[in-house]
Amino acid sequence: MKDTNDPAEPGKAADKAAGGAKGPDELRQQIEETRGQLGDTVEELAAKADVKARARARGAELKGKASEAGHVVQDKAAQAGHVVQDKATEAGHVVQAKAAQAGQVVQDKAVQAGHVVQSRATQAGHAVQDNVPRPVRTAVTNAVQAGKRHPGPVLIAGAGAVVAVGLLRRRHNGHH
Repeated sequence: MKDTNDPAEPGKAADKAAGGAKGPDELRQQIEETRGQLGDTVEELAAKADVKARARARGAELKGKASEAGHVVQDKAAQAGHVVQDKATEAGHVVQAKAAQAGQVVQDKAVQAGHVVQSRATQAGHAVQDNVPRPVRTAVTNAVQAGKRHPGPVLIAGAGAVVAVGLLRRRHNGHH
């Protein structure tokens, strides 16, 4: 067996090394391709050997991921804020509706109580009217009508009556 790299046969070694180039132009093309591949390989090795550049690239990659995660968290927080705001608005409407219902109930109860008081006052008025003798009713009616026609003397007489009642009470209670 013969060695294909034997210097005694230079043509065969060159053909074998060139991958079987069929002519000088094809050999030149293969050399250029090999040089390009070798340049790419050298650049890749240099990039792998440049630790600082790789660290910067990885840092930039991680920074981008962190920024993206921050945006995701920010978006979720905004969505949660909107949900809370919607729930608070809804709860406010419920409270407002219940307050309006309670107000209506209170108003209805007040109207009912007013009717009861009015009815009892009417009954008491009728009871007094039925039990007061006719001459007293006539005298009171005449006094009221006179007071409407001449309010000055009625006010003076009323004030005098108030003073007289006050003096009588003081004497009755032992105050001299």
